[in-house]
Amino acid sequence: MSAKIISGTEIAKQIREELKQEVQEMKEKHGVTPGLVTILVGENPASVSYVTAKQKTAHDLGFYSVQDNQPEDISEEELLNLIDKYNKDPKIHGILVQLPLPKHIDETKVINAIDPDKDVDGFHPVNVGRMVIGERCFLPCTPHGILEMLIRTGVETSGAEVVVVGRSNIVGKPIANLMLQKREGGNATVTVCHTRTKDMAFHTRRADILIVAAGRPKVITADMVKEGVVVIDVGVNRIGKTPEGKAILCGDVDFDGIKEKAAAITPVPGGVGPMTITMLMKNTVQAAKQFAGLA
Repeated sequence: MSAKIISGTEIAKQIREELKQEVQEMKEKHGVTPGLVTILVGENPASVSYVTAKQKTAHDLGFYSVQDNQPEDISEEELLNLIDKYNKDPKIHGILVQLPLPKHIDETKVINAIDPDKDVDGFHPVNVGRMVIGERCFLPCTPHGILEMLIRTGVETSGAEVVVVGRSNIVGKPIANLMLQKREGGNATVTVCHTRTKDMAFHTRRADILIVAAGRPKVITADMVKEGVVVIDVGVNRIGKTPEGKAILCGDVDFDGIKEKAAAITPVPGGVGPMTITMLMKNTVQAAKQFAGLA
């Protein structure tokens, strides 16, 4: 029996409809319009694509949105001053600096310069700390999206064996932390695997829920999972091009092999990816509500 496909595209669409109504209500009842600025340094094609998608989504939801493009050679001081300007701008509730940045700019300094109450990416140490101890904060967008997918699909996480493959600050560490917390979508027993894990298959075969963010194509194969597992594949890997020049994408798991054993699985593309931008928008709405005293 083939797995149920967990469509991030469909779930993201549902959440965006909810946000659209919420934004309209905030405007009509309270005169508040969520404001988001995306700062892009240089012209990295992938970054341009991401920022364009974020701005389009913000516009579709009725946000006040600003796209601030800066040259590749902007100095670190100039970028920090620009962030300070938006920190003080009452029309802006969310600040996103698109990563990666040019090598002459310290990314840590840039992230730390953003007001934690406008850090809708959830990367500032203050928000990371709040997340770890279970306080209200902006959750990092990809882990937040994974939680929403599991909750809205009705996957039972309480008491489940969850195995996370990958320990990045953006996905692996935060999703592991969130899923062990006493919260909706949590209460799980969590194991984290990484490049130094001995006998990774021993751990992945125990998983009721397997979350893979390894950054390597098809690193998890069908023999590494048990029957009835729920698989969340965070990876997006370019493995070639079609004759028309379109990129061929695959995840970090062998989708075709594993879908025959899994109870549910996310596709690539159309799985976790669409959720990330949507959760960024959700965080921006939350930031606007907090600023206006509505939350």
